[in-house]
Amino acid sequence: MSALTVDDRARYRAKPSVLDALKNPRMLTREVLAGLVVGLALIPEAIAFSVIAGVDPKVGLFSSFIMAVSIAFLGGRPAMVTAATGAVALVIAPVAPTYGMDYFIATVILAGVFQVILGVLGVAKLMRFIPRSVMVGFVNALAIFVFSSQFPQLIDVPWLVYPLVALGILVMIVMPRITKIVPAPLVSVIIVTGVVLTMGLTVPTVGDQGELPRSLPSLFLPDIPFTWDTFTIIAPFALGVALVGLMESLLTAKLVDEITDTHSNKTRESWAQGVANMLSGFFGGMGGCAVIGQTMIGVKASGARTRISTFCAGIFLFLLVVVFGDFVGTIPMAALVAVMIMVAIGAFDWHSVTPSTLKRMPKSETFVMVATVVLVLLTHNLAIGVVGGVLVASVLFVRRVAHFVSVSRTVAGDTVTYTVTGELFFASSNDLTTLFSYPEDPALVVIDLTGSHIWDASTVAALDAIETKYAALGKSVEIVGMNASSQRMRGRLSGGFP
Repeated sequence: MSALTVDDRARYRAKPSVLDALKNPRMLTREVLAGLVVGLALIPEAIAFSVIAGVDPKVGLFSSFIMAVSIAFLGGRPAMVTAATGAVALVIAPVAPTYGMDYFIATVILAGVFQVILGVLGVAKLMRFIPRSVMVGFVNALAIFVFSSQFPQLIDVPWLVYPLVALGILVMIVMPRITKIVPAPLVSVIIVTGVVLTMGLTVPTVGDQGELPRSLPSLFLPDIPFTWDTFTIIAPFALGVALVGLMESLLTAKLVDEITDTHSNKTRESWAQGVANMLSGFFGGMGGCAVIGQTMIGVKASGARTRISTFCAGIFLFLLVVVFGDFVGTIPMAALVAVMIMVAIGAFDWHSVTPSTLKRMPKSETFVMVATVVLVLLTHNLAIGVVGGVLVASVLFVRRVAHFVSVSRTVAGDTVTYTVTGELFFASSNDLTTLFSYPEDPALVVIDLTGSHIWDASTVAALDAIETKYAALGKSVEIVGMNASSQRMRGRLSGGFP
């Protein structure tokens, strides 16, 4: 792991810092209340993701508590929340029912080890290859995903749920116009819960989602044979969890960077996610990654900016489910559904789908964004959608760049000059050999590469093929104008192809 330079430390220094928040009562209040709102919002989703993973609800709740607290100290992106997630639950779901809980926990721990290794190897640097259109597609798909995940709480429920959800949304719209000192989502939850309790309404509550734990998590060491066979069973699932978790976490960190106009240390975030997953596993948790919905509640809806909010989210989650479990169980799901709906609406990039934007934006960019959204919605997996979007963007980019190469022919006496302009790589150089008039050309052929660049072995092979064709006709070829990098590439590879 490379050491950070002074410039790196300055770039990644949190703004505002934890110390800034501790010195400012108003900012500290905002951070603590944001943590409370996020802690509340984590409860039903942690329970739901536990069900998806095929484990007891307390497994997801413990995991969210441990990961939120640990990432607050270890992570590279302040204010980002890490907890049990649906993406990880889907990947690891077959393990517990098939192999048992011990193998399940071992998978979580191994996933953390993989993430630490990937973080140290610099996997975070690959984020630079994710184009903006894929990022917009990721955000829009996530917003749709968050919104659609609320449907189970809105179907086949008492009709009173709908006006309660509407009330919660109304409060969150009006509240910021009155004051921003107290997060609007928290006020909304309090008001909706107060209405339900005061009027004695019978509607679904948090307590209906599953039994809340009553004690601290304890150390859990999986009882499994440490053999190669065990590794081959859990490694594929662990690698899947590691890759999905890192991708979702790094994309969420990038999104928070843009919202807060700050930089975060993605390499630190990568290995920190691994350590958090390992800690979660050793205390019987299901593992997870950054949670975009709750992060948006904290950062965008509640104004959180420091690690204090993330730490408080974990602490409040623990206190709410263990100490105040009876009260939390009475919170109507309608209140939390209203919060998540507003998060989805706020997260969606509405500018990207306006007629003016669609008209101005290149069709390829729009296609990549739509492809990313569709892949996420079809697979219910953000990582697959992002990887698919990057592949689509790469293919379209290569196809577009390949057409930028041009070849012009100039004859002067017994010499013909071919001037090649554009980037030469596999997509553009494959047809290069067809652009020369071999029989008609005079004895000396000059290929001018001043306006081009050789990027790969395919181009060197194409140039060798051109020379071979002319040599068979008794003509000589002179290649001029190559820059230093192209000369080194050709000098190293030329003549090495059959």
